[in-house]
Amino acid sequence: MQQLDTAHGIYKKNDNAYIEQKNWTHVRKVLGYLRYDTATELLLINDLYHGPLRLYKNFFQPVMKLTQKVRVGGRVKRRYDRPASPYRRLIESGQITEEVAAKLEATHAALNPAELKRHIDATLDAILNAYEHKNNNGRSNPRKTQTARSVTSFMRQQPTARLPT
Repeated sequence: MQQLDTAHGIYKKNDNAYIEQKNWTHVRKVLGYLRYDTATELLLINDLYHGPLRLYKNFFQPVMKLTQKVRVGGRVKRRYDRPASPYRRLIESGQITEEVAAKLEATHAALNPAELKRHIDATLDAILNAYEHKNNNGRSNPRKTQTARSVTSFMRQQPTARLPT
């Protein structure tokens, strides 16, 4: 049986592994596992994904890209490229025209990551408030308390190491 890969006309069983991984990082980690099914929630989620979250993930969120897997005995050792944002990888790839690169650089220069984070947090709070209002008419359910996830987990910085004095 011949398999078809989307790029080369051959199918592979695990074609969607990368996309399924993004369901966690781009959907569940941000919105959680709650059921959003009203028009208000849809508008808020669309505002979040078409605006600040898309800009933050593409321009400021570094991604580690797997470059190779090496089997050593019974273990698989993974090697990764240096972390870089999708914007930076695209600029360094040389696959875009000068005009597109200039537009992307202008967009990047105009963005403020702290302002994006505040907008993301405010939208997540509005989504959670719409969810609570829908299910409880404004009342909290003590058995199921949910809090909006903050983007701070994406923006954590490692503390600087200090030498003993």
